[in-house]
Amino acid sequence: MPSPAPLTPDVRLIAFYLPQFHPIPENDAWWGKGFTEWTSVVQACPLFPGHYQPHLPADLGFYDLRVAESRTAQAELAREYGVYGFCYYHYWFAGKRLLERPLNDVLRLGQPQFPFCICWANETWTRRWDGSNNEILIEQKHDAATDAAFMHDLLPYLADPRYIRIHGRPLVLVYRIDLFPEPQRTAALWRDIAINAGVGDPYLVQVESFSITGDPMANGFDAAVEFPGHQIPKAAVMNVDPGVPTFKGRKFDYLTYARFMARRPDPAYRRFRSVMPAWDNTARMRERAGLFVGSSPEIYQAWLREAVGRTRNKAAGDERVVFINAWNEWGEGCHLEPDLHYGRQYLEATRAALIVGN
Repeated sequence: MPSPAPLTPDVRLIAFYLPQFHPIPENDAWWGKGFTEWTSVVQACPLFPGHYQPHLPADLGFYDLRVAESRTAQAELAREYGVYGFCYYHYWFAGKRLLERPLNDVLRLGQPQFPFCICWANETWTRRWDGSNNEILIEQKHDAATDAAFMHDLLPYLADPRYIRIHGRPLVLVYRIDLFPEPQRTAALWRDIAINAGVGDPYLVQVESFSITGDPMANGFDAAVEFPGHQIPKAAVMNVDPGVPTFKGRKFDYLTYARFMARRPDPAYRRFRSVMPAWDNTARMRERAGLFVGSSPEIYQAWLREAVGRTRNKAAGDERVVFINAWNEWGEGCHLEPDLHYGRQYLEATRAALIVGN
C-alpha cells in the first residue's frame, strides 16, 4: 500500500497507548502463563446477531512489545496517518512498576523517534475481569511519600527530548484524580520536584473518567481531558433484548454519543477534546460487556473533524491538542491499528479529519 503524502497538521493528535502486549510474571500468576492482551482478544465471540467480534489485527499482526521492530512499525504507521504521539498508560504502585518494558526500552534505545507522554493509571488492580471485584491483585496508595516517589521515578521520562510538552512544560495525565486525598498538595509537590530537577513545571491534566468533572484548577491541575466511553448520556443508552441470554451487559448508541460529545459546550477552563473509534470490551468482560453499537469510520471521522475544528478555533499554539482513545486497546475494541474487518479505514478517517475542508 503506497504511503500517503506527508501531513503537517496544526492540531496535534495524541493517542492513548496500552503496553500490555508482552508477558510479565504478575500476569502469569494472575491470569495464566504467557498472558497478554492478545489472550483475551482471540477468545472473544459474538454475543448477539450482527455483533462484530473478535477484533483481529491486520497489518501489525499479534505483536510483542518487547520487540523493537514492532514499536517502530507502530510509530511509523501512526505518523503516516497524522497521529502526533502516544500517551502511554503508566502502571506504578508505591514504587513497583508493571508493564514497564516497552517504554523503558523506548527510553533506553532512543527509538523510535516518536513523541510520547504518560498517563498514570493510578487505580488498584482487582480481578474485575472475571467478576471478582473484591480480590485485590496489587493495591494503589496515595500519600505524601508515594506522591514524591512517583514524580522522582518519572523524571527520566520527562527529561527525554521526545517527551510531549505544552508551552515547554512536560505533559502528565492522571486517570483518577478523585483517588488523591489532597490533589492540590500532590500537584504542588510534583511541581516542586520537577522544577528543582530541571525538567520544568509539569503541565498536569486530569482525565474526565467515570464521574470526574469540574475545573482542574481547583485541584491544582492545569487542564482536563475528555475520556470517551465514560459519562454517557441517557439518550445513548439502548435497551437490551431479553431474548438474547448470551448477552448480559450494556449497549450504547455510538452515533448518539458521538454527537453528544462533539456538540457539548466548552467550559471556562481548558479541556482537551477526545474521540474514540469504537468501544466493545467483550474480550475482557465476555457476556457482561459494555459496548457501543453502530460505530463506523465515517461517524468517527465526522466526530474527530468537529473536535479538530473546535480546537483550532478555541485554542492556540501548543494547546491545540486532541486525544484519541485509543491506539491499541484491542481488549476494549477501541483501536486505530488496522484490523481484518476495517483494514486502515479508521486511520484514513483520522488523516482526512485533520485536513481543513474535509
